[in-house]
Amino acid sequence: MEKMGAADSQIEDLLAQKKRVKNPLVPIGALLTAGVLTAGLISFRQGNSHLGQKLMRARVVVQGATVALMVGSAYYYGEHFRGSKK
Repeated sequence: MEKMGAADSQIEDLLAQKKRVKNPLVPIGALLTAGVLTAGLISFRQGNSHLGQKLMRARVVVQGATVALMVGSAYYYGEHFRGSKK
């Protein structure tokens, strides 16, 4: 039963640490994605389809980078948490 108590305290410590933003690039990437999407939609609405297409392609790239950052940070902190158990 003590093992569960130790694991619970580790989880509580990890969650307390996660209250701070560990990777500030993820929220920045999300904001960039939203900004490029908005600019692309405005371009389409104004009739500039060439610029709109470029912005939509840029959105896909920025969104992919944001997802990669999310996965990478989740992997890093998952490994960090598993490493701290040993």
